[in-house]
Amino acid sequence: MKRFTLSVLILMTLRSIFPAASGAQEPQEPPTVTQMAATEAERLERLLDLEYWQVFYVDSTLQHDFQAMQDEFESLRKAKVSNSAMYIAVQDKWMEKIDSTYRKFFSDAQWKAYLKSGAAKQQKAREKRKAVLP
Repeated sequence: MKRFTLSVLILMTLRSIFPAASGAQEPQEPPTVTQMAATEAERLERLLDLEYWQVFYVDSTLQHDFQAMQDEFESLRKAKVSNSAMYIAVQDKWMEKIDSTYRKFFSDAQWKAYLKSGAAKQQKAREKRKAVLP
């Protein structure tokens, strides 16, 4: 009985000292707007072989538009809107703005590569959703 009690005490002490060892992980914070924009800018830089100034424009565009989209989502949440179509419409609006901004400073070859990377499919899906909405 003493061994069992001693074992339990040691195990509890170890778990309090090393919480990761006990399997309890702290919940991860969602990435910030700045982190999301930087990650996407880096991805596009590698994918499209962007110039330094294009990376700057991509990052700036994403930081602004992601924040504006998040602000609109928050205003919908505060208004207790539960219709998911409204959230999707907000997302589609901002993604269209991002794409139109990208088109202004991507070369034709970069734009084609961007569309091939999945953007064309997303644009078609947005157009389809827009056609269904009244």
